[in-house]
Amino acid sequence: MKKTLLILGCISLAIASCGNPGSTTEGSTTAASTDTETTVKAQTPSEMLPGEKLIATADCIGCHNKTQKVIGPAYVDIAAKYPSSEENINKLADVVIAGSKGTWGDLPMTPHPNLSKEDAKQMVTWILSLKK
Repeated sequence: MKKTLLILGCISLAIASCGNPGSTTEGSTTAASTDTETTVKAQTPSEMLPGEKLIATADCIGCHNKTQKVIGPAYVDIAAKYPSSEENINKLADVVIAGSKGTWGDLPMTPHPNLSKEDAKQMVTWILSLKK
């Protein structure tokens, strides 16, 4: 008797976990694809500012995040520390290209020697525009 109740309970749980009998797996996949496409469209590089596009295509995301410290500081923290001036933009662009150590802790920032000065300036300009 206990075995029968256990088996019936397992079968009931299996049937209940199958979900809505009117939905299909294909419909769920299509809905998920549409949601993903919408998310991707909302974040397309064509809607980003030039510096933001460059950051999105570079390796910056490995160490930085817009709002939270990862390995390096968050972009908003950088913007809070440095006023947006031509002097700071040039200085920070040089830091992006040459790398640095000690400004935000003991871990060094990796140099990006293949990045042009103009691209680095666009990236820094976007970062400094995040000042609250």
